[in-house]
Amino acid sequence: MQNNLFIYNTLSKKKELFIPIHPPFAGIYVCGPTVYGDAHLGHARPAITFDLLFRYLLHLDYKVRYVRNITDVGHLENDADEGEDKIEKKARLEEKQPMEVAQFYINRYHLLMNKLGVLPPTIEPLASGHILEQAKLISTLIKKGFAYKTESGAVYFNIKEYQRKYESYGRLSGRNLDDLYSNTRILQGQSEKLNSFDFALWKIADSNHLMKWNPYPFRNGYPGWHLECTAMSTKYLGKKFDIHGGGIDLLFPHHECEMAQSFAAYGKDSVKYWMHNNLITINGQKMGKSLGNFITLEQLFKGSHPLLNKDYSPMTIRFFILQSHYRSLVDFSNESLLAAESSLTKILKAIEIIKKIKPSNTSTLDINSLNNKCYEALNDDLNTPVLISCLFEGVKYINSLNEGLDKINSDDIETLKNLMNTFVFKILGLENEKNNDKDEPFIEELIDASLNIRQIIKLNKDWSTSDKIREELNKIGILIKDRKNDVGWERE
Repeated sequence: MQNNLFIYNTLSKKKELFIPIHPPFAGIYVCGPTVYGDAHLGHARPAITFDLLFRYLLHLDYKVRYVRNITDVGHLENDADEGEDKIEKKARLEEKQPMEVAQFYINRYHLLMNKLGVLPPTIEPLASGHILEQAKLISTLIKKGFAYKTESGAVYFNIKEYQRKYESYGRLSGRNLDDLYSNTRILQGQSEKLNSFDFALWKIADSNHLMKWNPYPFRNGYPGWHLECTAMSTKYLGKKFDIHGGGIDLLFPHHECEMAQSFAAYGKDSVKYWMHNNLITINGQKMGKSLGNFITLEQLFKGSHPLLNKDYSPMTIRFFILQSHYRSLVDFSNESLLAAESSLTKILKAIEIIKKIKPSNTSTLDINSLNNKCYEALNDDLNTPVLISCLFEGVKYINSLNEGLDKINSDDIETLKNLMNTFVFKILGLENEKNNDKDEPFIEELIDASLNIRQIIKLNKDWSTSDKIREELNKIGILIKDRKNDVGWERE
């Protein structure tokens, strides 16, 4: 299949044609969760965004290696290398081992992602499982003069030296180093840094710290947060790979520091295309655990949060996120979730209806043109709002055919069925949750049998019994569609 996929590159600040480094192979690295609490709506957005990219690249016949990490060590409460490790803090509060906390929330994350229809990545590395790789990267940075070891044994990345040699810090995020000079102060306990804005590569653990390692030549400590992603992405995708993704909130300092580390270590940018999804907000404020304004996915599925009027299915949440372009800001509201629920129901209902439409000898609809418009939407930086509008054009076609207002031949009806199934289920990753019931085919057969009996009753002009069958089916949400030559049905 010809590739005309354009994606917005945060580094170049423009859309670029996706040309992988080693076609037909494509490598993606996405920053995964820090596992110290349940996944919330904000976590669902990058997971679904890059699941969409993963699915579409597979559909375009690329051989994709998708790496999404798990941060289980090194992510401190403050991005300025201060505060307690988030997982260790949770472990102390719950009187558990840090890895016990991490494993519990890893399991929870997998369960919730599965409900959302998110495919598992090809590789899911843990930061704690790659200490040796991180130690090796630190040694390389020290050897090349871009990192320094303090008297305590901690190691920091020297941004000033990196900027002196390459003048490239801030290229990704647009941050100005002069602003960092003026706006960053020496924090308590950080005086061992040469510059206040240098970031930690290796931190020394005190006697009470639960997670610590001793990889030669570094002792009794743990890695910095930014280091892990550079070490793991280059291990599994090479020193130059195609796509690095994540939320826009990671752009600075995390991704800027990642880019500086890899350039300093290897003398080149490791990433060809940087992709960032925008945030989900509540009342205009970023949703996040640290802000305490988040709604967990479990609460959404159960309707158990004070801001929720009802429960919402996993597919409603997925559709809600896909309704907006991944680079646009999305503000949470019950109204928007209800609208997503209604829209998804209409699409899924149309897909059920088309199964019962009988082809004609001719077509009055241009299905091939609609198919092309769907691909054009996705090729334009994964423009899912436009794609969904195209799918609703398909819904309009199906409803028109169902009412006998248009005709379609056998070839075109197969194209339309394939279009709806491919884009709705295979690429957007949506599911008809009602059809997950193993008894569904049996139920549909019973409904069809009831309608066949009703048709015989109507031929005998027993109108009252015919109406009674209609009424009984209506009570269980089955709407009867009497047409000129046949009868159909759909769910209410």
